[in-house]
Amino acid sequence: MQVEILYRPSYSLGVVTLAPNEQIRAEAGAMVSMSEGITLETKAEGGLFKSLSRAILGGESFFQNFFTAPPQGGEITFAPELPGDVFTLTLNNERLLVQTGSYLASERGIEVNAKLSLKAFEAMEGLAILEIFGSGQLLLSSYGAIHEKVLRDGETYIVDSTHLVAFSADMTVADRPVGGLKSTLFSGEGFIVQLRGPGRVLLQTRSPRAFLDWLVPQLPRTKE
Repeated sequence: MQVEILYRPSYSLGVVTLAPNEQIRAEAGAMVSMSEGITLETKAEGGLFKSLSRAILGGESFFQNFFTAPPQGGEITFAPELPGDVFTLTLNNERLLVQTGSYLASERGIEVNAKLSLKAFEAMEGLAILEIFGSGQLLLSSYGAIHEKVLRDGETYIVDSTHLVAFSADMTVADRPVGGLKSTLFSGEGFIVQLRGPGRVLLQTRSPRAFLDWLVPQLPRTKE
């Protein structure tokens, strides 16, 4: 499988070239286009319980789509719902924790589960998170562009939790105040977390919460 990302970073499109009879798994609704001969199978991957947990806890679809190339191979394109970037990672028996809604597609060697996690509560302001693990290529999406930071063993990094897309599952996470009481309450920085390496961190350059905070006051109010 070969992946090319076009039109970055605002309206990214993932163009995937499949080898003969190769298969890719994708979130429902992520497909934009595909070449003739590619077949689609929709199923609840992992059974009822795992599918329910992905849907209820992880914000993903209960059913997922599996696209298989014909004997001559094929091309398929994917895009996220929101304007933003698409990022390709190659996992080698690696485990990532990913914010809900950012999974787009992956090779069959990668598993996607949803779980309740204390790290999710500390890092992403919620108890649910996607756990993605295995080996192969993975496509993630973000709101805004994606910025990757690789931390050395023992190195720490401070992140606004609304910008955190994914991080290595073995990293330690601790929430902390942005400064003193005044800064915590009035700086506008929200919740911040400290991550400790080794591992990688994926950040999105825009915050959905900040956008909603700007948008909602602009909406017309209905008169009672």
